[in-house]
Amino acid sequence: MSAVLEYTTSFAAGILLGLFFLQGLWITLRDLDKARRPGLRLLGSMLLRFALVLAAFYLLARYAGWQHVLAAVIGFSLLRLFIIRRFSRKLSADKESER
Repeated sequence: MSAVLEYTTSFAAGILLGLFFLQGLWITLRDLDKARRPGLRLLGSMLLRFALVLAAFYLLARYAGWQHVLAAVIGFSLLRLFIIRRFSRKLSADKESER
């Protein structure tokens, strides 16, 4: 497999990990008002999401090397920035429409 394809796969894996992490956060926050113990739900969700993402990064580092972890972290971070920018624009547009 060529190096470009390998790094692209690691980048895509980072994006998928970011999707998992942020979707889990979204589900947790959306249903937080229905929880009997919201603090425990928030803590459990955080620990589960961190554990799975860190385990994936560890496996990537162990079997592919630090360069692939870097590509995955870049994908993870860029997805996070994209989501934040998208929702901040949406919230700004919603506030403008309320006026």
